[in-house]
Amino acid sequence: MGFLSLLMVASMPVVQVLLIGLLGAFLATKNINVLTPTALKDINKVVFMVFTPSLVFFSFAKSITLQGIISWWFMPVNIGIIFLLGSILGWVIVKVLRPGRHLEGLVIANCTAGNLGNLMLILIPAICAEEGNPFGKIDVCRENGITYVSLSMALGGIFIWTHTYSFMQKDGILREKMKLNNADLEAYQIQTVPLLPDENVSEKKQHFMEKLKPTLHRIVEELMTPPIVAVIVGFIVGVIPWIKSLIFGLNAPLRVLQDSLKLLGDGLLPCIILILGGNLTRGLHKSEIKTSVIVAIICTRYIVLPIAGIGVVRAVKGLGLLPSDTLFAYVLLVQYTLPPGMSIATMAQLFNAGQEECSVIFLWTYLVAALAVTAWSSVFMWILT
Repeated sequence: MGFLSLLMVASMPVVQVLLIGLLGAFLATKNINVLTPTALKDINKVVFMVFTPSLVFFSFAKSITLQGIISWWFMPVNIGIIFLLGSILGWVIVKVLRPGRHLEGLVIANCTAGNLGNLMLILIPAICAEEGNPFGKIDVCRENGITYVSLSMALGGIFIWTHTYSFMQKDGILREKMKLNNADLEAYQIQTVPLLPDENVSEKKQHFMEKLKPTLHRIVEELMTPPIVAVIVGFIVGVIPWIKSLIFGLNAPLRVLQDSLKLLGDGLLPCIILILGGNLTRGLHKSEIKTSVIVAIICTRYIVLPIAGIGVVRAVKGLGLLPSDTLFAYVLLVQYTLPPGMSIATMAQLFNAGQEECSVIFLWTYLVAALAVTAWSSVFMWILT
């Protein structure tokens, strides 16, 4: 596949995001005033409670099998490495550039959580549809690609709605506290973070389980969010063949559930992008994010992580630990090169945590993604073929 063809294929999903985002920005302007702040918040609740769980459950339950879990074992490890590296780099950025304590979680989230589902769901099948692609027959490539991307989407949901969710939640709590009073932030952090207790005599005498309760409560709370519940239920359905056959398949007796879930899941991406565009109108005027922080996030996502990904995937492939399908290795590499996940915008709206700053970060990262994803895709295919 030529570079120009690859450019068109790789840039198309990013251009779609930008166009729909511009529509959301237009609808949120004062003259149109369709996407008011209240409307954006209400739509976001529907995305969080309905659209995201529907898409995650549909993708995970339909694609997962016990055999697949065994042969694709490295994908969750790969995503874990991405989140680990992104967290370390994000931590360095917030310590060096100091964007503000109420924005630290947002910065780390944008360095760690990539768009592991929606963008790849457009990109991978589009590359497979090109004649002369290096991944084999179009039909086989497309079927395998959608399966890999569905697994990536579901696994990414687990990481995003636990790891990233906790960072965004802390930002929201801190921001609310700042609105209530101007007390010392350091003192507030000690009061609210259960893992850093006061060193007074009474706390030292507390029983270990008493200290552990707040942490356990927080973990359970995060695991009970609708997207994570959808992943758990989807996993159970996916690995039990007789339950899966009741819902998924042309002759499934409950096929109407499959069609209904897909219909709801299809509403996720346009709603999130419209919310993103709506927040952008405020973000361009009120954003507190520094230009240097945006540049650092872009360098992390499109320079450091892709280079690290090449080293990780080549090493694992050289040890013979990956399936023989080259497309699987390609999907692993692309996971290192994606712009921030749309779920970050959902969380920013949900917790009122840096909505304007999130919109500005997304604007620039998705603009750069049009070129970065294309360039790295060419490099990845050259490496694998």
